[in-house]
Amino acid sequence: MSILHARLIAASLISPAGKAALLIALASVWLLACDGQPWNRPYPDASAHENVFYSLFQERPKHLDPAQSYSSNEATFTGQIYEPPLQYHYLKRPYELMPLTATEVPVASYLDADGKVLPDDASAGDIVWSIYDIHIKPGIMYQPHPAFARDKLGALRYHHLGDDALSAVHVLGDFKHTGTRELTADDYVYQIKRLAHPQLHSPIFGLMSEYIVGLEAYADTLKGAWGKAADGKEQGVYLDLAKFPLEGAEVTDRYAYRIKVRGKYPQLLYWLAMPFFAPVPQEADQFYSQPGMKQRNITLDWYPVGTGPYMLTINNPNRQMVMERNPGFHGDSYPAEGAAGDREAGLLDDAGKPLPFIDKVIFSLEKETIPYWNKFLQGYYDISGISSDSFDQAINIGSGGEVTLTEGMLEQGIELNTAVSTSIFYTGFNMQDPVVGGDSGAARKLRQAISIAIDFEEYISIFLNGRGIPAQGVIPPGIFGYEAGEDGINDYVYKASPRGPVRRPIEEARKLLAEAGYPEGRDINTGKPLVLHFDTAQTGPDAKAQLDWLMKQFDKLNIQLVIRGTDYNRFQEKMLKGTAQIFQWGWNADYPDPENFLFLLYGPNSKLGHNGENAANYQNSEFDRLFEQMKSMENSPLRQSIINEMMEIARHDAPWVFGFFPTQFSLHHSWVKNSKPNLMANNTLKYQRLEPALRAQLQNEWNRPVRWPLYTMAIIVIVIVLPAFVGFRRQQRLSAYQDKR
Repeated sequence: MSILHARLIAASLISPAGKAALLIALASVWLLACDGQPWNRPYPDASAHENVFYSLFQERPKHLDPAQSYSSNEATFTGQIYEPPLQYHYLKRPYELMPLTATEVPVASYLDADGKVLPDDASAGDIVWSIYDIHIKPGIMYQPHPAFARDKLGALRYHHLGDDALSAVHVLGDFKHTGTRELTADDYVYQIKRLAHPQLHSPIFGLMSEYIVGLEAYADTLKGAWGKAADGKEQGVYLDLAKFPLEGAEVTDRYAYRIKVRGKYPQLLYWLAMPFFAPVPQEADQFYSQPGMKQRNITLDWYPVGTGPYMLTINNPNRQMVMERNPGFHGDSYPAEGAAGDREAGLLDDAGKPLPFIDKVIFSLEKETIPYWNKFLQGYYDISGISSDSFDQAINIGSGGEVTLTEGMLEQGIELNTAVSTSIFYTGFNMQDPVVGGDSGAARKLRQAISIAIDFEEYISIFLNGRGIPAQGVIPPGIFGYEAGEDGINDYVYKASPRGPVRRPIEEARKLLAEAGYPEGRDINTGKPLVLHFDTAQTGPDAKAQLDWLMKQFDKLNIQLVIRGTDYNRFQEKMLKGTAQIFQWGWNADYPDPENFLFLLYGPNSKLGHNGENAANYQNSEFDRLFEQMKSMENSPLRQSIINEMMEIARHDAPWVFGFFPTQFSLHHSWVKNSKPNLMANNTLKYQRLEPALRAQLQNEWNRPVRWPLYTMAIIVIVIVLPAFVGFRRQQRLSAYQDKR
């Protein structure tokens, strides 16, 4: 008889109660035999000590094609994979451009209408063309990819695939062979041409066509060529852009290319640090354009191809997205200098060391804030934001507004990073409105009075948990042109004090309101109450609370504020037609230049009639003149003085209630090193370093299983079951004895 057979017979002789006791005993033995690993670890135990960065995403990236990608959640991935010629210095502030794949930051040369070279200090009005010659470093290789794979004869292996060859292909990894090649200047020019591709609809094509010579006409050329090549088909069509030259972007040798722009446009350098100007190899474009690829979701939008430190190896937006170290990465070094205080903060401890530090990055899908917050506290996510639900658990706000971590966070060694966003939120007046708009003294004093009355310090405290600073002007901290201290105060709304700017008392606002012709909030001529209208598309409980608060701010001046709520499309239509009266708006910087903020008040950029970003439809001839002078200047004391003049004009005219600059709060565990917010750079992951051993140790400490309830339960069950088992066995013996008799 086999051992297994014997065990089965023995098991059949045990009563149900006995079986339960046996199971409890076995469970107790198993608990004692556990290896000490946390039971709740969401990752394989073998990965506990691996050099892997764990983060999350809440919605899948829509575009990973650099010609189309523009959202911040997409830049999380594209910034690590693609390499434009320039990048931002990780540590220095204000933000500073530096080479990435380029050998140096290019310096423009200027030409007049006859093509003659002008001196560097030529006036912007004399400059007809600007030439940027970009030289890239040799020896940079692309990540391994099937688009580069070649057969024994040197032909591209996967560029002429038929249905049979694709029948077994479902994801990019199903291609068995990969290859690589060197980055060349052709790849950068090819991507600039792609901005005009009729099927890509690049979000920056409109802007770039104003500057890059010939780009607008190039789009028409490609549209015609696409129509002929596609012949009614929408997929499986490849348009060879190499056959169509573009005057504004041309290769000058294997490692150099030239961009030609209209006039003087120094902001082009900032665009050269964005994925829009990263290289795309022609082989990848042709590979992905084959019939059958799009149906399988094998596209550049899903599987990017780059030269950066990481490559996307898993794209499963319903569960995980994984980036791994690019084995062919050309290398980079951690910066050797930074901003004031960086050395003391340990941010220069890794100076000169090779990048990247981390081997793999796993982003897990988390749709709800509470689960990911709990996993962060358990140590299973390395970084975290702070939602309103968890703010009080993480942050203490002192009586003076100082921000500190709570005791619980400090006990876990969690660290806080804060940074003022390169964004502004404001309340705007429609300057074309007959009541709040115009350049009359009465309308201006009305706007100034409202600016004093709307207490954004209170708004930040109530609705943002203190995460913001009141704006004294258009330009946020960290951007050239911003001035701190008394020189940067909006004197029409604030007074200087030893504690910083202090909002002027409401009595001054009421005096201004009376001088505007509305004493006690009534029209001095008719005696009727002053009624103003606030247009918004905000909905929901949070919006109601904010709108109620806003009405109370106007009530300080006895002004009746009527809320005109509408859907977003209708609200946009009102803004375009200039029929809104008062509204709230915001702006997030594309690049760290004052021009990208001051143009929000530039007359020709008005929303009304121009569909621009000047939502207030503000026009001041002197402001516009200074803007046109300032926008093409290099940063200098002269440029700063012009900006100061512009800010004085804007503060005096008060087309906005300068609201606030949001402050970003982020948390990271003690094992995450070199963490410093950089609101302009997208490629910051390569600078992060982990201490996996410390992480594993703390995870084990924070997630020790609580076993005593199980032991207690086992004892209770045994105490209850054992007498029953003994009684059952006694009864069996008694029955057997009686049967013998």
